[in-house]
Amino acid sequence: MSKVKWVLFFFVCSFITFGQNLSEKQIENKQIENLASLAKVWGFLKYYHPNVAKGNFNWDEQLIKIIPKVEKAQNKEELSKIYAEWISDLGTIKECKSCKSVSGKEYFDKNFDLSWTQNSDVFTNELSQKLKYIEENRAQGSNFYVTTTSRDNIEIKNEIQYPNFQYPDKNYRLLSLFRYWNTVEYFFPYKYMMDQKWDTVLLEMIPKFKNSENALEYQLAMHETVVKLDDTHASFYSDINFDFFGRKYIPAFVNVIENKIVVAGLYNDSLAKINDIRIGDIVEEVNGKNALEIMKERAKYVNGSNKNTKAKNYHYYIFNGSTDSVTIKFRRDQNVLVKTIKRYDRFLKYPEIKYNKEKFTADENNIAYINLDNLEMKEQDEIMKKISSTKGLIIEIRNYPNFRPYRIARRLIQSDKEYVKLIKPDLSYPGKFIWKKPQTIDPIKNEFYTGKVILLVNEETQSAAEYLTMLLQTGNNVMTIGSQTAAADGDVSKIEFIGFRSFMSGLGVFYPDGRETQRVGVKVDIQARPTIKGIQEGRDEVLEAAKAYLNSNKT
Repeated sequence: MSKVKWVLFFFVCSFITFGQNLSEKQIENKQIENLASLAKVWGFLKYYHPNVAKGNFNWDEQLIKIIPKVEKAQNKEELSKIYAEWISDLGTIKECKSCKSVSGKEYFDKNFDLSWTQNSDVFTNELSQKLKYIEENRAQGSNFYVTTTSRDNIEIKNEIQYPNFQYPDKNYRLLSLFRYWNTVEYFFPYKYMMDQKWDTVLLEMIPKFKNSENALEYQLAMHETVVKLDDTHASFYSDINFDFFGRKYIPAFVNVIENKIVVAGLYNDSLAKINDIRIGDIVEEVNGKNALEIMKERAKYVNGSNKNTKAKNYHYYIFNGSTDSVTIKFRRDQNVLVKTIKRYDRFLKYPEIKYNKEKFTADENNIAYINLDNLEMKEQDEIMKKISSTKGLIIEIRNYPNFRPYRIARRLIQSDKEYVKLIKPDLSYPGKFIWKKPQTIDPIKNEFYTGKVILLVNEETQSAAEYLTMLLQTGNNVMTIGSQTAAADGDVSKIEFIGFRSFMSGLGVFYPDGRETQRVGVKVDIQARPTIKGIQEGRDEVLEAAKAYLNSNKT
């Protein structure tokens, strides 16, 4: 064959191969789109169809059986026919007269979106009408799969358990994703605040669940999905994950300060001393790799409602491992040091900074300081009587107190105050949330504290700590100093994959004027963060800022 013929033959073969690959890619994309529609239809019927919501079907088994049919559908007509026949097999739906009445309910609708049921690019008009009819005549009363707790956040129930499903087959991996995705779709109060639209998360994660080649890939896919909630409460744990990231810790934890990874505290003082690692050390490399680059690579596994909160959670993903030591390059003063730091079995102590071990102090300037983390509920009255004549009060909430300081808060107001508004899921109309009656607090007569009050907060102020901060912020003379809080307010709900459980914020929490706290954090009047220099000098710059404010003419 001549050289020219060889060239022509090569190009023809390349073109044919390219066309085949493109066709395979198109088929794969179509399957993903079909599966995404199935995830939505399956979840919608689970919570909306009266016969399914009663638990009349093995709903997991129904999904497993229909997956192969849906994957093979070539167009919307074929796909819609599969769904229409499926719906017919579920039995008749009676007209729901009560579904048309929503009197007495003030809805929060930012999470609600069933527009996909009317998407003419995906479904035929006939199927869209069927889905609309189900919405308008949806299940009422108790649902077999979900209920609410006494605090009104959801509680998953009656899901089939699959023990030892570390790595189920493909269809069950998809079931796992669909189960989790729909729980978030209908019952996560902050879905509308995610960085990535939840619909696109579904399209992105289907191939990762479907094509996972082993238990580790499958469980990392679950972990990644959970992180996409952008919720500090959202977490995922498994034994394989622990093994992958490492079960051994160095005796210190870090935070990101001034765009540098800085040792912010110690798990164990004596072990840190043995390894010559100190608070304020700036970490530059870990096992020869740039520490900030490691952060970027592991970002998809680090949970948190905002950057400030994620920054403190990186310590687990940067230094952990299965070996007994790690080589760290760090900067101390003007010196660059490279040291082999020993790793130890997991420390039981949660990595938080203890700012003050005292319950109560008063300085020479007549400024009182209360650390709520060290205080007990029964001590509130006694402490407030002791500080009644001080000119200022600093309340430490850079922690997680184990009680709500109502007795303190009631002394900071002179009239009844609303301090929080909540939304709860409406199980009679999944995806919608209802505004609850605002929470209020009343004063203790004749015990109003006349001094100025400063609340100290940072990323350690999370969930219940944020809630009680909002309570204290109702005070007449209260200001908040610090940095962005963890921004995960509201009770926690457990939700499920197959064989694994996770968590998410279950109630929506807002200020009385409707301002959000999720992802944003509580209101901070004066921003103050530690600096690297301050950490190295052992100073508490946030506390210093609070005292300086109380001692200034501004008060």
